[in-house]
Amino acid sequence: MQDIQQYGAWRASVAGTLEQYRGWVQAAELLDGAAEQRLARALARVRDDRLSVAFVAEFSRGKSELINAIFFADYGQRIVPSSPGRTTMCPTELAYDPQLPPCIRLLPIDTRAQRLATSDYREDPAAWTVLPLDLESPERMIETFRQVSLTRRVGADEARSYGLYDPEDPDLAGAVGDDGLVEVPQWRHALINFPHPLLKQGLVILDTPGLNAIGTEPELTLNLIPNAHAVLFILAAETGVTKSDIEVWRTHIGSGPGRIVVMNKIDALWDELRTEAENDAAIARQQAGAAQLLGVQESRVFPVSAQKALVGRVNQDMALFEKSRIGLLEAALFNELIPARRDILRRQLREDMEAITAGQQALLGARIRDLVEQLQELQSLRGKNQGVIAHMMRRVEMEKKEFDASLFKLQGTRAVFATLSTELYSSIGMDVVQEQVEAVRTAMGGVRFATGMRAPVRAFFEAARAKLDTSSAKIGEIGAMMETMYRKFSAEHGLALAMPMPLSLARYRRDVDAIEAIWQKQFGTTTLLITSRGTLLERFVDTIAARIKHTFRAANADVEAWLKVIMAPLEAQIRQHREQLRHRQSSIQRIHDATESLEQKIAAFEAAQRDLEQVKARLATLSGAVTRILDAEPDAASVPAPQELETA
Repeated sequence: MQDIQQYGAWRASVAGTLEQYRGWVQAAELLDGAAEQRLARALARVRDDRLSVAFVAEFSRGKSELINAIFFADYGQRIVPSSPGRTTMCPTELAYDPQLPPCIRLLPIDTRAQRLATSDYREDPAAWTVLPLDLESPERMIETFRQVSLTRRVGADEARSYGLYDPEDPDLAGAVGDDGLVEVPQWRHALINFPHPLLKQGLVILDTPGLNAIGTEPELTLNLIPNAHAVLFILAAETGVTKSDIEVWRTHIGSGPGRIVVMNKIDALWDELRTEAENDAAIARQQAGAAQLLGVQESRVFPVSAQKALVGRVNQDMALFEKSRIGLLEAALFNELIPARRDILRRQLREDMEAITAGQQALLGARIRDLVEQLQELQSLRGKNQGVIAHMMRRVEMEKKEFDASLFKLQGTRAVFATLSTELYSSIGMDVVQEQVEAVRTAMGGVRFATGMRAPVRAFFEAARAKLDTSSAKIGEIGAMMETMYRKFSAEHGLALAMPMPLSLARYRRDVDAIEAIWQKQFGTTTLLITSRGTLLERFVDTIAARIKHTFRAANADVEAWLKVIMAPLEAQIRQHREQLRHRQSSIQRIHDATESLEQKIAAFEAAQRDLEQVKARLATLSGAVTRILDAEPDAASVPAPQELETA
C-alpha cells in the first residue's frame, strides 16, 4: 500500500536525519552521555516502529482472503492460504526481520503444557521449528505456508493439559472423537518472516484462529489483540452477527480508535435476479443490523467482498475491484492508522530533540561564557603591572581551591546516590517480580474452586502496583537530591545547568491496570462461577505473569538508563569548568612570565569565541532541520535531507 510505503520513507528520512545530526554534534564535542543515550533511543524508536494490524473472525468468514486482498494482491497470488473451512489453526504473525532468512518459525503445541507464556519463548530459538521459505518457488512456498493449518489428534488428558479440552465444558465435551482422541492444532504460534515490501516498511499482520481460540490462547487476549494498532473484526454478510460474534466484540475488542467492523462476502448478496439497487439495499440492511447489534455507527461497518477484490486486483479488473468496495475499507484503515501512529512517534521524537538541544545549548553557552570571562580577564591586564597580574593569579588559584572543595562535597552526594540507586533496584528488580509470580502460583495451587483464584491474582496486581509506587517515590527522592546539587553548583560557580532529565513510571502502572482490566473482563466473577476450566485459568495467569515481567523489564531498562545519565550533564560541566580554570591559570602565568604576547592571546580568544558562536548558530540550524523533517508529511519525506545537514 502506498500509504505504508510513504510512512516507511518518512521514518527512513527521520532516521537518516538523526544519524547526520548525531555525527555533527559528536564531531563538535557536544554529545554527553545523556544526549548520546537519548539520541540512541530516539533512533531505535524510529527504526523499530511497527504498524500492527490484527484480523479477528470466526473461521470461514474470509479472513485470510481479506489479508491477501488488502496486502498481497500485488504479489499476483494468494500468500496466506485461503480455502473453505479452517485454514489458520494458530495465531500467525507476518512480519520481516532482515536479521533472519525468509522462514516460518513454529512453536509446538506441547509447549502449552509448560508454565510459560508464548512471549517467554520468543527469545529462545531452540523452542521453535524453523521451515525455510523458497522464494524462487511459489508452489513450495505456499505448501510451507499450509503447515500453519496442520492439526493432530491426542488423548483427552493431553488435550486437557494444553487447556484445549474440558469434559465439564459443554462447548468442548463433544470434542472427543469415536477413537477417544481430541483434535488440536499442531502448532501453538507461527512467526512468518517474509520479505514483502509492506512488511519491510514495518507492517505486522496478525492472523488469528477462530473466535474460540481467542478465549483459549491468553497471548491473544492479553497481549497481541489489545496492543494492535488496528483490529479488523470480520463478519459474513450472509450470516450477519452471531451470538459468539457479539461476545467476542464486547469482551475482547470493543469500539474505539483503530477498531473496524468488516462485513465480508457481500458477493453472496449479489442476486442476478434483482436490480443493483435492490442488492445494495440488502447489503445496507445487513450493515445497519450489524451496527445496531455491535453498538457502533454504521460508518464503522464496511461491507466488502475480499475474494472479488483479490480477483479484481490480480486480473486488473477495476470494475470488479470497485464493486468489491474494499477501497473504502483500505482508505478508512490507513487514513486512521498511519496518521495516529505518526503523530505519536512525532511527539515522542520532538520531546527527545527538545531535551537534547536544550542540554547542548546549555553546554555551548557555558563554553562561550567561560571564554568571555577569560577574554575579559585578559583584556583587563592591558597596561597592568606584574603585581596586579600576580594578584589575579592568586584569585584564580583561590577559585580553583573553592571548586575542588565543592567536588569533595560532591563525593558525598555520589555515595548517597549509590545507596538510593541500590534501594531503587531492590524495589523494582526482576527478582522481586519473580517472587511475586511464585507467590501467586503457590496461592492458586492451594485453592479448590475457580472463584478462589480471584484473591491471589488481585493481590499479584496490587503488589506490582505497590512496587512501582515505591520505585516512583525513590526516583523522586533521587531527582530532588540531584536537582538540589545542580542548583548548588549553578549558584556557587555560575554553571548554566539544565535540570536533570525527569523519569516517570506512570506508563508502566497504566500497563498493569490495563492487564488487570483485561483479566477482569475475561474472568470476572460471573465467569469464574460458571467455569471449571482450571487449566485455562492457569494459562491466563502464566501469561499475565509474563506480561507483568515484560512491563517490569522495560521499567528496569528505563531506570538503568536514567541512573546512568542523570549526573552526566553536571559531570560534563564540572570537567569543562575545571579545564577552564586551568586554562585561566596557565594563561595569566604565561602573561606574567612574558613568554607570550598579551595581544596575541586576546586575539586567539576572540577567534575562539567567534568559532563557538558559529557552532551555536549551526546547532540551531540543524535542530530546526530535524524539526522540519519531523513535521514533513510522509508523501514529501522521500526527498534528501536538508542541505544544512548535508553540508554540516
